[in-house]
Amino acid sequence: MSFKCGPDYIDPMFHTQVIGTKSRNLDTFFTEEEITKYLLARNSADCEIAVMDGVMGFYDGVAGTTTKASAYDLARVTDTPVVLIVNSKGMSVSLAAYIKGFMEYKKDSHIKGVIFNQMSPMLYPRMKKLVEEELGIKVLGYVPKVEDCVIESRHLGLVLPEEIPELKGRLLKLAEILEDSLDVDAILHMAKEAPAVEYPSLEKFSPAFTWKSSRGVRIGLARDEAFCFFYEDNLDLLRAMGAELVPFSPIHDEHLPENLDGILLYGGYPELNGKALEENVSMRQEIAGAIKIGMPCLAECGGFMYLHEKMEGMDGNFYEMAGVIPGKVWRTPRLTRFGYITLEQNLSALRGEDNVKNKIQVLGQADLGLSPAHEFHYFDSENCGTTFHASKPQSSRGWDCIHGTDRLLAGFPHLYYYANPRIPQAFLKKCLEYKESAKGYNNKS
Repeated sequence: MSFKCGPDYIDPMFHTQVIGTKSRNLDTFFTEEEITKYLLARNSADCEIAVMDGVMGFYDGVAGTTTKASAYDLARVTDTPVVLIVNSKGMSVSLAAYIKGFMEYKKDSHIKGVIFNQMSPMLYPRMKKLVEEELGIKVLGYVPKVEDCVIESRHLGLVLPEEIPELKGRLLKLAEILEDSLDVDAILHMAKEAPAVEYPSLEKFSPAFTWKSSRGVRIGLARDEAFCFFYEDNLDLLRAMGAELVPFSPIHDEHLPENLDGILLYGGYPELNGKALEENVSMRQEIAGAIKIGMPCLAECGGFMYLHEKMEGMDGNFYEMAGVIPGKVWRTPRLTRFGYITLEQNLSALRGEDNVKNKIQVLGQADLGLSPAHEFHYFDSENCGTTFHASKPQSSRGWDCIHGTDRLLAGFPHLYYYANPRIPQAFLKKCLEYKESAKGYNNKS
């Protein structure tokens, strides 16, 4: 089983290609320590080994000034032995000083072994001997530079696995090289020394975790090359709460699936598919029509962009979108809002007849509570919404965001449902309410 440390969608796609099963995320900013342990234990229960892929520098965490949510923090919380991957290009004896610094910066670093990346086979035996003798740490092998196994990047990170020619062939070639250059047996032995992680009970954190729709609901899940950013644990939690997830493509399908009770529009690359999304007029009209008659919808980042009247594509042209959110979205030259945030519902609203301020009802809730989330986008909107306020951790910076109504939650922030299960619970309750109403949407009627 593989896990990605932090809020990443693309790396788990590559993990899935390698291991043949869905990868997961573990993030100690999103979830409390016990919930993090629960997700590790539950998702790896039937596996012989679980590997966690780190993020950024080993100690780099929230706000760039803390270790919170760093790879180190995840190792600390889960008591996992760490293999430090060291970029060795242009270094020899300095490697010992470099590794020693990482080992001693935190007494509980959990660093048990190292692998030299971009090292020549001729230098490796000498560096292995030096580091093991001087630092007493196990050197587990090296990775030579393999030019034809390089994976390219673009504006949101790596290109998607399905876009890489002969990806399987590249992976097999790299695997053959690593089988010779890494001490796989020693790595497996180290993994066996990790302590067992038990399932804690989630009920003590929130009763929402154990809520389940009594009748079940059918939720349309946009899933194609334009909408492809998913936390698998989000989807699992929705299913556990009674949702049937029905995939559809806003690019390739002419119609929504029949008898839906809600719609999920997650992130991805709509900006790379603007022309195709615009040309699918029937899908744009059906999604807009369903939302306008009250079908509940959650939309994040790329999905939020799709709901606008117009969206700028990566080619610089503006394309017609669903038209649910007034205004347009356009590309900016840099990351517009980036990193972790905490969302808090703005509770003030217009005064009612009794001249008392009423709380805004979002998905039927007066207050959904604090929600850790993150943003990562090069695009901006002239209508980002004002229902929530986003605050940067360890900072005074913040901004209003998200369109929230009784049936809609749409904005740039990405949500991780285990951080606040009240949000998926409230959404599915609204879907159930919609299902039981006389408005049941059927695109064939």
